[in-house]
Amino acid sequence: MEYNQFKGIFPPVVTLFTSTKEFDKKGMGLLIDSLIDKEVDGLVFLGSTGEFSQMSISQRKEVAEFCINYVNQRVPVLIGTGSTNTAEAISLSQHADSNGADGVIVVNPYYWKITKENLFHYYNNIARSINIPLLLYNIPSLTGQNIGIDTIFKLVQTNNNIAGIKVSVDSINYIGDIILEVKEKFPYFIVLTGQDSHLFNTIFLGGDGGVPGTANFVPQLSVNLLQSYKKGDLEKSKKIQKKIIEITKIYKQDPSLFIPIKEAIYFCGLNISQQVLPPNQMLNRESKKVIEKHLSNVLFSSDCKDI
Repeated sequence: MEYNQFKGIFPPVVTLFTSTKEFDKKGMGLLIDSLIDKEVDGLVFLGSTGEFSQMSISQRKEVAEFCINYVNQRVPVLIGTGSTNTAEAISLSQHADSNGADGVIVVNPYYWKITKENLFHYYNNIARSINIPLLLYNIPSLTGQNIGIDTIFKLVQTNNNIAGIKVSVDSINYIGDIILEVKEKFPYFIVLTGQDSHLFNTIFLGGDGGVPGTANFVPQLSVNLLQSYKKGDLEKSKKIQKKIIEITKIYKQDPSLFIPIKEAIYFCGLNISQQVLPPNQMLNRESKKVIEKHLSNVLFSSDCKDI
């Protein structure tokens, strides 16, 4: 069993909207083409950065259908289908399956904490309802609950279509534990970091890549980091990692990271709408200037030209 199609750099693509808050298909097409042209390994839609939590079920299905069809098998596509209730997550996962997604990526329920047994059943029921691979998605800073290593192991042991995990945990120890305790037993299990700052550490420990937010607007950095590592150029990989960490300082302008990311995409040359869904609002002029100044200082510096 192999899930090599999920290795590498998978940007967690932002969802674009028009000034009237409608799904912006034209803008999404431009963004998707731009990312594929920069040789990313795959694309994640409707994750946290994809603003799924502000959308209705019908909106999520509309975005999923468009993105799957527009990518048209040029790269693997993962669709975020997590929910606070299992029935909804199953419906969204089956929709992604029937529309041709390569896999789904499922965040655990948020708001209420649930027992380990109920968390297992949530994922187990979703995995059994679909014919495509499922990647777990652990982001306790937003869900309020960590997925334990023992639960991950039990899920992989029980379901051969649970293909991997996206880890948005600011702890390299946790990532290391997954690699040692799960991936060592099930080598096909894909481990991706969702933390831009942990990309180098993750692959160094034996992980498979990442889902970095900065790959929305400077995907070449993450792609080059991984390629340099594979070629044995660790110094270049570490240098790129430091640049990525510097770039993430733009996230300080809004805790909803997709907001500064949209501004960064626009600054980096793609003429897209920076509109977001309520209750969020677009950045004010001062915050936009901070982002522009910071990106200019980092991306146009002399030591960034060769990476």
